[in-house]
Amino acid sequence: MINPISTSLSGLMAASRKAEVVSSNIANADSVGSTDSKASSQAYAAKVTRDVSTGDGGVRTEVLTRNPPFVPSYSPDSPLADSSGMVNAPNVNPDEELLTLQQAKTAYQSNAMVIRTSLKMQDTLHKAFDAES
Repeated sequence: MINPISTSLSGLMAASRKAEVVSSNIANADSVGSTDSKASSQAYAAKVTRDVSTGDGGVRTEVLTRNPPFVPSYSPDSPLADSSGMVNAPNVNPDEELLTLQQAKTAYQSNAMVIRTSLKMQDTLHKAFDAES
């Protein structure tokens, strides 16, 4: 039997992890790095998440590097710019990140509601059982 509380707890953790990744992407969106992949100064590699079933009714969130992690950006004044003025910038789309954050928020709220409802149901069953005893 699938335990609704443990399933929802895994959903809460997954939603939290998604919000964490979005926050990191947004916070690092303005960083830049060299276009030379061998250089030590690389831009932040943007991340994405993927939910994976745990097989026991739960879910876990994997964090992957976005493909491609960088996009070329023209910044001739940057000390990291190549001869044509290009740098690598994180492949972060603020609109997409905010949408993902909203989805994570909704998932978190939904899982919290399932936990509250499950606890109320268990409490009702215990009271009914105690009344019969």
